[in-house]
This record gives sequence, structure tokens and C-alpha cells, in this order.
Amino acid sequence: MVRGRNEQPIVIVGGGIGGFAAALALSRKGFRVQLLEQASRFAEIGAGLQLGPNVFRMFDELEVTDAVKGLAVFPEHLIMMDCITAQEVTRIPLGQAFLDRFGQPYAVIHRADLHQVLVNACRQQRLIDLETSTKVASFEDTGDGVRAVTDKGQTFHGSALIGADGVWSTIRSQLVGDGKPRVSGHIAYRAVLPTREMPERLRWRSMTIWAGEKTHLVHYPLRVGELFNLVAVFHSDRFTEGWDAFGDVQELHERFAGTCEQVRTLLQKIESWRMWVLCDRAPIKEWSRGRVTLLGDAAHPMLQYLAQGANLAIEDAVCLADQLDREDGDFAAAARAYQNLRYLRTGRMQIMARLYGEVYHASGVVREVRNHVLGERTPEQAYESMAWI
Repeated sequence: MVRGRNEQPIVIVGGGIGGFAAALALSRKGFRVQLLEQASRFAEIGAGLQLGPNVFRMFDELEVTDAVKGLAVFPEHLIMMDCITAQEVTRIPLGQAFLDRFGQPYAVIHRADLHQVLVNACRQQRLIDLETSTKVASFEDTGDGVRAVTDKGQTFHGSALIGADGVWSTIRSQLVGDGKPRVSGHIAYRAVLPTREMPERLRWRSMTIWAGEKTHLVHYPLRVGELFNLVAVFHSDRFTEGWDAFGDVQELHERFAGTCEQVRTLLQKIESWRMWVLCDRAPIKEWSRGRVTLLGDAAHPMLQYLAQGANLAIEDAVCLADQLDREDGDFAAAARAYQNLRYLRTGRMQIMARLYGEVYHASGVVREVRNHVLGERTPEQAYESMAWI
């Protein structure tokens, strides 16, 4: 057995970006970790992620910045277009002025690439054990440790447990017991398009959102410009629990029928879309009890309109590891400190993500006000509006 600061490992449930970030952060503080993933292999479903300056500071702490930068694309601008008129609403430069203001860049990356960076870094850590095909069904805090039981009856013992198992978290259901996530009525369709199939006139090296009425389309380049990530979102009363089903292309085109030619052209380029139902929860103040805590979407699931879900999960991981280091391995004390440091920030992000969704999907006079207000901003004013993020 490899010995760390804890005789028994900290058990992490969930092998996504948040789970692996937590494993890496904890191991770098000298703590043993056992990560349990229900799937048969470590992989991420999805396409693009946006990376803000806040998460680049976390990458520095985790010592993975160079690996991430080698796989990321650094857009030139954040652009909002009006989905109906095809007019530009606002453009925020992401070059030197942005770097001067925030000290770190803004980037986009394929979700699978970021996940693999974290997996590779964890595999180099002798304090981390990784298990696949292991679905945790329940847990028990025994006072001096934790016991996690799988759906097949296998038992794992640890010094503490972290639920990093996403928006439909099994650990949260037992720890918090607040039912299912809130289904927002917003549906997201995602696809990845080879750049050669992207209309040349729309091959912008920018993170671009086409904001419409109860719809929007996002596109930006991935993998050094080899691919384009496309995400189309619309309001619908149809939904499937979960988030990786094939979408109804007919409904997609019906919802975007009133949009401009550029948007409809992009949608027609994709023959097969994957769909997910956007869900979140109201913010809570407490997601820790004893030797058990939550992280990422299990703790504070949010709509994707601020593009901060993965970023916040990585922030959580670094914060929790810092608190456990400060408390010299007292997990219960560290978990309380961690949630107290995080809940206002994550709660604000959950609330504001809902609000941004309304702004992106505005109609009538509200849409015109949005375009006017955002169109009048200077780059410096735009930077200040996002500084809290």
C-alpha cells in the first residue's frame, strides 16, 4: 500500500472532470485517493468547453497549464450576433487588453481533451488508485471513516467520501435528499463539425453566440482549428432525463425556422446531433456532512449560460484540497470550511446563469433593449461586467 497523509484513501465517486481534478489536487497535498467511476472506461461525453482566467489559475495550482494550453484554442473575441437580423450586437476583445486586465487568457477546448489531461496527470501520481465499472449505490459515514457500497455489493472503505457524480448525483440524493434536479425546459443539441465543412465565411476564430427568441446557437473552433463546436439551444416541453440522446432534427429546424440565413445554414451542415436536457437546482448552503461532501454539479448544478460548470468544479477541487491541507487531514472541518468558502460564489453563478439564459433568449422590446445596452458597452465596461466571474 502506498502511504500518504491518510492511512485510508479519500474515496471519490465520479470520474469526470471534477472527480479527476479533486484526485489530482488532493494527491498533490499528499493525500491518498481512490476514484470510482461507473463507466467501463474513463471518458468524457460532450464537445467544447470554455475556460476563463479563473480556471487557468487552478491549472497553475494543479501544474497542468502547459498541457491544457497545448490543446486549447485562444479565441480572438467573444461575439454576440442577433439570431434574427444577423447584426452584430457586441464584440469583446480577448487579446492583450484582456490579459492585462485579468492576468490569464480565455480559451476553448474539447471536453475530452481537458479530461484526458487530468487523467494523464492522475496516472502519474502514486497516491491515486483508479477503478472503472464501479457504480456506487449507497454510502455510510461510520464516524471514523466511510463505507461505499456498489450496486453489485462490493464495499470500499475510506477516510472520507466526495460525491463528484454530476447533476443526477447518487451521493447527493442520500446526503441532501432534495429530489430530482429542476428541468429547465431548455434543450441543447451539440455537434462537432470538421472545419473544412464549416462555411468559410463563418470560420471565425472567436467564441460566437447567435442570440434569438427562445433560441441561440454557439460556435467556436476546437483542436487547433481542426474542428468547430456547435451548440443549438431552444425552449421545449419535450425532454428525456439524462443528456446524451440523439436529437429530433425536425424539431430543431422548426424551432430555428425564423432565424437568419447564416444560422440556418450552419444547422443544415449537421446530419446527426446529440441532445441533452438542461437541468439545474436552486442554490443550497450546505452540501457537506461529517466525512462526506459534494463537488461540482453534484453540489451546485447550473445552466450552461455562463460556461462555468467545469471551471467551478475544478475551483471546488483546489479549494477542498487547500482546506484539507490547512486542517491537517481533518476532513469534516475541511469540508465545512470548503462549503462556506464556496456557496456564495457558486450560488451566484447558479442564479446568474438562469438570468443570462433569459437575456440570450429575449424577444420583443426586451431583445431590443438587450441589443442596445450591450451594443453601447466599451471593451473596458465589458471586462468589468465579467470581472466577478
